[in-house]
Amino acid sequence: MDFLSILLVLLQAFFILFILMSITWLIQLRTNNAGIVDIVWAISFPIFAIFYFFISDGFIFRKQIFLGMVLLWGLCLGLYLFIRNTGKHEDVRYSKLREEWGAKASIKMFFFFQFQAALATVLSIPFLLIMNNTFEKISLFEYFGMGLWAIALLGEAIADSQLKAFKKDPSNKGKICECGLWYYSRHPNYFFEWLVWLSFFIFALASPYGWIAIICPAMMLWFLLKVTGIPMTEELMLKSRGEAFKKYQESTSAFVPWFKKK
Repeated sequence: MDFLSILLVLLQAFFILFILMSITWLIQLRTNNAGIVDIVWAISFPIFAIFYFFISDGFIFRKQIFLGMVLLWGLCLGLYLFIRNTGKHEDVRYSKLREEWGAKASIKMFFFFQFQAALATVLSIPFLLIMNNTFEKISLFEYFGMGLWAIALLGEAIADSQLKAFKKDPSNKGKICECGLWYYSRHPNYFFEWLVWLSFFIFALASPYGWIAIICPAMMLWFLLKVTGIPMTEELMLKSRGEAFKKYQESTSAFVPWFKKK
């Protein structure tokens, strides 16, 4: 598959998500809750994987394996976000954006949603490369990618369940979660989510032009560490938890699970 063919398929994929995000934007206009974009973002990747599966000419067994990986991860993430957001007020992140944008909030939110569509399309590049790999043998890169993906999925599920159990206990109200994986990292859920993207990149290394997929874990790492992930979350936690969260920051790794600082 040459560069022009890859570009044309990505444009088709973006158009599909452009329509979906436009519908999502219309829904949030009625509900006044932009948090729905998180759910659509998660399920966009299974949609891409299915689309690439049917239009690609790669080795069918590889395509089936990778489709299963993306479906399980993306649908689990989408379901988790759906359960977390349903019946709740709009996430503080989006309420803050509405305040900053003022009278232009609606139109700016539309472009924000479409930026999400463009970003998801770029992040789907390894999916397309893998689905078009015609080599009829699963390589060591792909086995290693599958293994890392399984570890990442399990780690993220454990981190989410530990945080959920902590919040469910009324005696923990106003406290910092330092149980399980949260003892070793302030954001273990983000770390394991990033590992999923790293596993996709490693899996793609066995495919022609697979090295291009490095853009995915690199972009996700930048967003998590510098933009919408850790900085925004910790800003909110400092406001709500104050000195207790400062002490947590001083003693606990921000991202990679590691031993406490003395």
